[in-house]
Amino acid sequence: MRSRTRPVSPPADSVKQLLGRVLPSLKRVTDQAAKANFWEKWLSERLPAEIRSRVSGVTEQQGRLTVFAVSAAWSARLRYAVAELEPAIRSARPGVTDVAVRVLPRA
Repeated sequence: MRSRTRPVSPPADSVKQLLGRVLPSLKRVTDQAAKANFWEKWLSERLPAEIRSRVSGVTEQQGRLTVFAVSAAWSARLRYAVAELEPAIRSARPGVTDVAVRVLPRA
């Protein structure tokens, strides 16, 4: 009969394997941050000051640009302003096929 002196554990992963699992997730996060920064700057240059200060966030995912307003009332005003910019939005990023405005209060 054999006795084991060490507990059985799975083999340790190499640093390369660990980074290989994490990097795709980090790339998605940094890509999303870059897109958000692009749109925040782009919109801040084109929206009127009173509306610009009421934008609480911007995301671009799978061809959809979503602009968030701080309240429902500002969402309605922002929707009209973004509708006027829609042709310029599509020419700035041809991959954007849909533009939406939603409500997202600031924390």
